[in-house]
Amino acid sequence: MAIRIGKASYWHVHAWDYTHQAQEHPDTEIVAVWDEQEQRGREAAEKLGVPYYAKLDEMLAHPELDAVIVDAPTDQHREVITAAAKAGKHIFTEKVLAPNSQETQEIMEVIEQNGVKLTVSLPRLNDGYTLAIQDILGQGLLGQITYVRVRLSHNGAIAGWLPEHFYSLQQCGGGALIDLGCHPMYLTRLFLDQEITGVSANFGYITGKEVEDNAVVSLFTASGAIGVVEAGFVNSHSPFSIEVHGTEGTLLYGTPEEQLLIRSNRGELGEAWHPLPTLSNRETAFEQWVRHIQKGTRADENIEIALELTRLMEAANRSAKEGRVIRPGSPSL
Repeated sequence: MAIRIGKASYWHVHAWDYTHQAQEHPDTEIVAVWDEQEQRGREAAEKLGVPYYAKLDEMLAHPELDAVIVDAPTDQHREVITAAAKAGKHIFTEKVLAPNSQETQEIMEVIEQNGVKLTVSLPRLNDGYTLAIQDILGQGLLGQITYVRVRLSHNGAIAGWLPEHFYSLQQCGGGALIDLGCHPMYLTRLFLDQEITGVSANFGYITGKEVEDNAVVSLFTASGAIGVVEAGFVNSHSPFSIEVHGTEGTLLYGTPEEQLLIRSNRGELGEAWHPLPTLSNRETAFEQWVRHIQKGTRADENIEIALELTRLMEAANRSAKEGRVIRPGSPSL
């Protein structure tokens, strides 16, 4: 029997992407829509040919509903996700899980209490270049990692294609960093593979929005390795790029071609830059969520990375506001 999914809001720009994934998966179907904006919700429900619910609780009370995809405003995640979990519905949601660590803790407590399956969409963890880089690092070809830099930026704020509510500090909890910067943040943390002892952030406001549209974050570790996370809404031709540097070599991706390059003192790699193949993408976060529901397993690694992502984003926002280095998880002043 197909997993019957309710769509909880079309606020996020990727909401229809996840709807299409649910439509294309052989074991899932969208059967209901709720949205905090009635007109948007009714239009989506009509397009999908499913009922629209004006109240979230009424949709969650539907006895034939198994799960929900949550794309509500970030500041509503705690309310929507905990309500779904208490109703016994499995949950798939977009990054970040919540605006701060206190809310993620509350979410996870309700998830655990009700035994539902949670998966957070962190899509670049599943891409072939990420898997290939992890394999290279596992072989020790770069030696001790000293520096990681990941950049992701687009022109949404100057070309006018981002929805206006993406500039709401209340709804989003931030701007370019908490939205687009989530991807370089979790990738930088993944490639450093060390506890982050300090976070220093600098925000720019090129277009004068309420939220930052230009951001850089430095991540510090006890070993001395440094991570740099870059994100922006104001760059027309900025390639997604990754740099990983170590004591024995360097790895580059996307500068600007989507090609993986390595130069290492180990083996026979030191004489020149060598192209390396990327690996095949693994199953998407949505496919992983469906599998966890069907097999009764848990997305432990996914959730751990999602919780760390919230801690780092919270620390970065505090750092930019307070003008100092913040230790993730430390209490506010």
